[in-house]
Amino acid sequence: MSTKKLSKEEVSKLEEFQSRNNEIVVNTGAAELRINALKVQKEELGKNFQILQKEQAEFGKELQKKYGDGNLDLEKGEFTAAE
Repeated sequence: MSTKKLSKEEVSKLEEFQSRNNEIVVNTGAAELRINALKVQKEELGKNFQILQKEQAEFGKELQKKYGDGNLDLEKGEFTAAE
């Protein structure tokens, strides 16, 4: 079997391919880590949203018990009783 020497340009091109390949692999891993972090953040936000909805519903019941049925104008801070 005979051995032939590659040109400097060919070796350089192959090294460039290897370097670009490594960069893509590393960046793919980094992207996956960011995706996982965002999934965790999304789950936490979902839990916080559920807590907020529960708090809003409970406060709404308190206001209804205090003021009865009607409409609330948050901008004016006024309650208008239903007729």
